[in-house]
Amino acid sequence: MRTSKPITVTLGSQQRGVDARLESGAYDSASEVLRAALRALDREEEVINQIMRAKIQEALDDPRPGRDADEVFDRVEKIHAERMKAAGREL
Repeated sequence: MRTSKPITVTLGSQQRGVDARLESGAYDSASEVLRAALRALDREEEVINQIMRAKIQEALDDPRPGRDADEVFDRVEKIHAERMKAAGREL
């Protein structure tokens, strides 16, 4: 029994990349190209997730005291307002 179902995908300009890979002989079908692309995307997302988990753990392990969220947001809003004013787009 088939475990996958056929789908229709519109690739736009990315169709050229699929066609080039097929013409080179690196892949036998567009399905193979797309499966390889999804495997690469899975690997990329896993690496990003590992990096983010490490950064979160690093922040949790940081012995320095935390910062008050209201103070941080006040500072961000002040910086944003100054940049908008400098760009001539006051709030």
